[in-house]
Amino acid sequence: MKQLKPITNKLLWIFALGQFGWSLLSGIVSNWMVYYYTGSPDAQNPNTGLFASGITQEPILFKLTLFGLVLAAGRIFDAITDPLIAGWSDRCSNKKGRRIPFLRTMAIPFSLCTIGLFALPQTSVIAANDVSLFVLLMVFYLFMTMFCTPYNALIAELGDTQQHRINVSTYISFTFIVGQSISFLLPNLAGALTGVAGQKGAIRLSVAIMSAIACIAMLIPAFYINEKDYIDSTPSDTKPFKSLAQTFSNVQFRHFVYSDVIYFFALTLFQTGLAFYETKLMEIEDTWTFVLTATMTAISVMLYPLVNLLAKKIGKKTLIIIGFFTYCCVFAITVFCGKGLHWGFIIAVTAAIPMAILGILPQACVADVAELTRLETGEDRSGMFFAARTFAFKMGQALAMVIFTSVTVSQTKQSYRLTALVAFICCFIGACIFFTFNEKQILGKIKELKGSDEI
Repeated sequence: MKQLKPITNKLLWIFALGQFGWSLLSGIVSNWMVYYYTGSPDAQNPNTGLFASGITQEPILFKLTLFGLVLAAGRIFDAITDPLIAGWSDRCSNKKGRRIPFLRTMAIPFSLCTIGLFALPQTSVIAANDVSLFVLLMVFYLFMTMFCTPYNALIAELGDTQQHRINVSTYISFTFIVGQSISFLLPNLAGALTGVAGQKGAIRLSVAIMSAIACIAMLIPAFYINEKDYIDSTPSDTKPFKSLAQTFSNVQFRHFVYSDVIYFFALTLFQTGLAFYETKLMEIEDTWTFVLTATMTAISVMLYPLVNLLAKKIGKKTLIIIGFFTYCCVFAITVFCGKGLHWGFIIAVTAAIPMAILGILPQACVADVAELTRLETGEDRSGMFFAARTFAFKMGQALAMVIFTSVTVSQTKQSYRLTALVAFICCFIGACIFFTFNEKQILGKIKELKGSDEI
């Protein structure tokens, strides 16, 4: 039997670079597509809705906008392909491993699709623009799934102990929020390039530059990590949808997912509206978005060591519930915020707490459940557990995108406040549901089956 190399924190940090790359691409699309493709410009923020004239904007059914439906369809398609790609990855028999081949293949096309979403030909035929946007968005989500699903499976496989599972979750949380934060620099970078490329061209050039950086970040772990050196895995024989059904049959996993899907619905409402909350409710320039996000990120990162320590001392469940209720406070503040930059900083500082907690610990919870299932059944289906989680929360995200674009079609302050109120209510419900997740039982069984103190 081949002697595996020890998993080190250096390896886990290199692995986390991939999270930076895909979170930057995801952030570009999730944070700025709605902003640039809907809404209307004003004197303070002339780039709002810059590409809106090229696609259908009018509600088509019960205030549902075509753009909102396209975004939702993308998320639903993304959710459906998750278990298919997870099953493919779990059953992969490639000599280089079950996960790394996907990462090496998909990094470049994933990055190119991100550029394409902002570089669509703005023809005079709006229907043609609508169709091309829809098709490219489906391809974007497909490529994202083909990269992220195998990548996420490595969280459980490289997290061979409880210590490593919490550490890798901490590292990828850090690189995730750095990637998301840098995505908020898009207006700033575009502003610097406007004199060279023009208003629209500057945005597209900025997306291209960020996508290239993201691509490099994804390729580094894909080619540095030799999967077979660290992981002794046997391809699964279970077909994708049977594996998905088996995954959801796990009671503790269901309790986790019920809470998770509601939380992501609330968070997606808030994230989609963030640029609008700042520009329409607080009436500040969109270039401040990066400063506020950087402030939130910096404080969140400073809290990482504390979250890492407390998770090992008092457990992940207690901290996650605290994170839920703190996000409730953030959403409530947004509902009642007024004009002024100080409101942005209040929200940024408050949001840093749940951002640190919920950025780290949920992945570790999924990894715990996947590890227990592997020990109980002898079959490693880590890919499917992470895919099942993303399948569920992406359905919540899809619904959130439809609701946000529909509720805010009037573009009034009251409509934006309403989305924050809905986020508050849903996040509170998610917190209550998470009380049913039994972390102690899961960790106790892992310890029992491993027959040692190292879990």
